[in-house]
Amino acid sequence: MNKSPLTVFIENTIPASNDTLTAIAEHFEEKTFRKNEYFLKEGNVSDSYFFLADGCMRAFTFDTDGNEVTTYFYTKNRVVFEAASFFMHTVSTENIQALTDCTGYIITFEKLNMLFHSIPEFREFGRAMLVKEFVAFKQRTLGMINKSAEARYENLISTEKEIFKYAQLKYIASYLGITDTSLSRIRREFSKK
Repeated sequence: MNKSPLTVFIENTIPASNDTLTAIAEHFEEKTFRKNEYFLKEGNVSDSYFFLADGCMRAFTFDTDGNEVTTYFYTKNRVVFEAASFFMHTVSTENIQALTDCTGYIITFEKLNMLFHSIPEFREFGRAMLVKEFVAFKQRTLGMINKSAEARYENLISTEKEIFKYAQLKYIASYLGITDTSLSRIRREFSKK
């Protein structure tokens, strides 16, 4: 498989020569996840870092009443991994599941760590990705506190419209922290605008 989606993604994040991009890409393997297949199941330790070239995945967990709660969506050109489990080698409390057939490139913790230590550009890429994802996580956490459901919906539809093509509305509602009924009401109101 042509690894150009991976190398373009890295190059758009940090400057790197073609030789460096090729050297990095050599350590990633092509991987496909079929619809509904799990990238990670809770109770397991994550050992994989996955660049999603095409498709959509979602992360979810269960609340204290046993209800599924969607915690994140991954669309194409995103890196998929559960940070706590991956870096700390701890058991994951999240699941990551393909909502569609997904293709991309995967690497193990050991190979990723080797790249961090041997290729300075990749170390910078990793740092940039962690900062980007941390900022997104922080904004989402604050948005759940200081933004209305309508504002959270508007932000999601303006920044991640692709999710609406792939995810069931119940997953989107749980991600926004609202009921299915509230999401239906908000969608009706937005359709009138």
